[in-house]
Amino acid sequence: MREMFRIGGEIPVGRLGFGAMRLTTEPGPQRQASIAVARRAVELGVTLIDTAHLYGWGANEELLAEALHPYPPELLIATKVGVAPPGPDGDADLCGRPEFLREQVDEGLRRLRVERLDLLQLHRVDPKVPLADQVGTLRDMRDQGKIGHIGLSEVTVEQLAEARGIVEVASVQNRYSVLDREYEAVLQACGEAGIAFLPWRPVHPAASQGADEITAVAGELGATAAQVALAWLLARSPVVLPIPGTASLEHLEENVAAADLRLSQEQYRRLERLAAPPV
Repeated sequence: MREMFRIGGEIPVGRLGFGAMRLTTEPGPQRQASIAVARRAVELGVTLIDTAHLYGWGANEELLAEALHPYPPELLIATKVGVAPPGPDGDADLCGRPEFLREQVDEGLRRLRVERLDLLQLHRVDPKVPLADQVGTLRDMRDQGKIGHIGLSEVTVEQLAEARGIVEVASVQNRYSVLDREYEAVLQACGEAGIAFLPWRPVHPAASQGADEITAVAGELGATAAQVALAWLLARSPVVLPIPGTASLEHLEENVAAADLRLSQEQYRRLERLAAPPV
């Protein structure tokens, strides 16, 4: 049986999830291919899928609903809010204003065809709005029954601590990989608190292309470099839940198979030395 983790201490999910950002949402054959990838992920046993309002401004959420609704009871679809669509100047921007967050949550409920978003994450902290107002708004919507658990994305240790003083935080989604450990301290804080850590871009581009040591370990295991990078993350901490994304059925199956890959202690140590954590 593959390893499980309980989001917020309640929702059991497999530790290797799927990021839906790369799925094409435009009408036509590519959309049908995206639907096939989403359905195949569930067939392969993936029980955590990550999306966001930002991904196609809701189109990605609608795609997942078209592909998977009614959802299997074991499936958790996590989404994110807090980024405003481009305005007249053509640029998207962070927006953590309470009225905007409430609107996005309601839209997410409609697009995903659910009565509650079991895991809702703040996509980015808006520096123009007090964090207490942003997290407090999500807490109020949780108390209304529209949100099950609350998460954060791209936060510092200090922001995480501040948010936890306002509401229970179930997950953190920061950039992290075997070759990119800028947020090592955030991972450590999550580990100490039992908070799920969902690394986005879990396979660094250099790793997927084959950094020398990763390539060597992959050769020893008869695996791909990407699988080794994911296996390292799974071995890194029991709170790590990688969410690799792809629009390819072949790559999806390759990624999911990484959940069964085991590194030796010596292989793990060799990979550990690739990127020293920041001091």
